[in-house]
Amino acid sequence: DRRNSEALLAAGLLSSGEQVEYMAELKFDGLAVSLRYENGLLVQAATRGDGQTGEDITANVRTVRSIPLRLQGNDIPEVLEVRGEMLMTHHDFERLNDQQRQRREKVFVNPRNAAAGSLRQLDPRITATRPLRFFAYGWGEIRLRRTAAMPRDTHAGMLDWFAGLGLPVNGLRRRVRGLDGLLAYHEEISALRALLPFEIDGLVYKVDSLEAQGVLGYVARAPRYAVAHKFPAQEETTEVLDIDVQVGRTGALTPVARLKPVFVGGVTVTNATLHNEDEIRRKGIYVGDTVVVRRAGDVIPEIVAAIAELRPADARAFHMPESCPVCGSAVERLEDEAASRCTGGLFCAAQRKQSLTHAAGRKALDIEGLGEKLVDQLVESGRVKSLADLFTLNVLELSAYERMGRKSAENLVQAIDKARKPELGRLLFALGIRHVGETTARDLALHFGSLEAVMQAGEEALLAVRDVGPVVAGSVTRFFGEPHNREIIQALQDAGVEPVQEAAPQGGALPLAGKTVVLTGT
Repeated sequence: DRRNSEALLAAGLLSSGEQVEYMAELKFDGLAVSLRYENGLLVQAATRGDGQTGEDITANVRTVRSIPLRLQGNDIPEVLEVRGEMLMTHHDFERLNDQQRQRREKVFVNPRNAAAGSLRQLDPRITATRPLRFFAYGWGEIRLRRTAAMPRDTHAGMLDWFAGLGLPVNGLRRRVRGLDGLLAYHEEISALRALLPFEIDGLVYKVDSLEAQGVLGYVARAPRYAVAHKFPAQEETTEVLDIDVQVGRTGALTPVARLKPVFVGGVTVTNATLHNEDEIRRKGIYVGDTVVVRRAGDVIPEIVAAIAELRPADARAFHMPESCPVCGSAVERLEDEAASRCTGGLFCAAQRKQSLTHAAGRKALDIEGLGEKLVDQLVESGRVKSLADLFTLNVLELSAYERMGRKSAENLVQAIDKARKPELGRLLFALGIRHVGETTARDLALHFGSLEAVMQAGEEALLAVRDVGPVVAGSVTRFFGEPHNREIIQALQDAGVEPVQEAAPQGGALPLAGKTVVLTGT
């Protein structure tokens, strides 16, 4: 509040002694979606996805009763992109799970998962049977018929305008002044939280004036004019039954606590990652301990601390194994790393399995039908030893695997064939290069344009790519400098895998394109 006040005072948008006016809203615990209306008609709906690319869910959203297919009123814009949250109430969630049990179908863990699963159904008729609700809270593109100005000059006014168009807007929003107003709203909603018909995981505060929002601007992708005030994570106690070790696709050994089942934040938790041996020592966790468990960000289970005074006499300390629990190869830990790693490489079946599952994922090659159980069978039978081997599979041999009928095998082969022409960024991400995530893979593809150019690039050339630093550059050069990895890429090419050039983001010429900007002073 103080930072906003100083900035708006300097910009002449606030008088001395005047308090900043905020719009305070609920932070819904659902699925973020975007709706696009053209001339008042709903033409497209999508999930937020990775911030750039989401899933097209138009057909499913058309079945949600709370979303108008046609806007109402006389003030209808040419284009309106509405952003909001899709969710399910507690009552509707319980009723849906009762129906699932009666049909002997899988029940949902919590309302958020139920809402997300309902929106991602392949058959819109199934979505139509699900009791989904939508609340609008923001916007993207807006194009009015007679003016380039915004329809209202405050965030509160925009939400009221939405309501006038027939869009559902939650009624527990408040326009408040200053820090005291925000704290009072937090206290009010905290008292009401248990009585709300749906899940929230916090509050959102936004500077109400749209002109002031423009002055405050953004830092990276986050707006300076808005902040989320998360509620504390729910915590429970349980017992550590054992600590197992999992091997990831990069060879990292991750200790995982096996817990006595405990219900935390809407889900039953039975496992929690312990990250590495140092983390276990820092938290003082022994097998047999009573521990405090919470879901970080209301999502990922984590052990907060051990309750030392409840430690039993037969509790035992954890020690990282000296050999890989999967392949028996030596385990090493470099001086500058917290993680211990299996030295077996692709000799290690666990690394092969994880690498293949990663490569087949939706954000990589998107090979539908290639799940973990089938990957396990392919690796354990010795049929698939590398990513390239996937592209040599045929219908006849796939049909022989457990739970793989001929039709499933044909669908999988079609999905594999489709993956022979991936976008370059997807292929780079699928290769599992250490430190190269989805966004960095796309940046590399856009910068170099071809797989050969990326493979031949030295560290200096890689450092010229947006957001690529010495660690990523070194990892990329080491990966492509490894003869085994080059052999796999050649095998992929021999199998007909030919990446296509990444499409650059659409848009006209930007005013700063091709220029170097230097900022000096304070």
